[in-house]
Amino acid sequence: MRPEVQFRRMPEPCVGAVVFWDRELLLIQRGQDPGAGQWSLPGGRLEPRETWQDAVEREVKEETCLEVNCGEFVGWVEREASGRRYLIADFFATTDDPSAAVPGDDAQDLAFVAANQINRFDLTAGLKDFLLQHRLITP
Repeated sequence: MRPEVQFRRMPEPCVGAVVFWDRELLLIQRGQDPGAGQWSLPGGRLEPRETWQDAVEREVKEETCLEVNCGEFVGWVEREASGRRYLIADFFATTDDPSAAVPGDDAQDLAFVAANQINRFDLTAGLKDFLLQHRLITP
């Protein structure tokens, strides 16, 4: 008898944006699963034939109404939620005017958060470790 083979689906390509303004990190409160109600970086899935950089700029605009310019690659993580796998590439992004930030599509709320305040937020799984690992915040 053959042992049962378990196949894993390919992860869905996603992006996240690391946006700092005045040394505070932009976080959004997720409006939908996975992680509804939790705080995360703005981001989401790539659309067909979309570049990573274009996806960052589109997702930030959809979730925060901010116009950003995608910058350098920060790092990537693989996450699993609700039986789906996600490969998330995070990039720095900059904006000229953060005062226009308001929650948009898929976001309940948003905030620019100082590193020493991050523990007050219910972050999505693994986000704090990612931020620490890439020295985006300090312990």
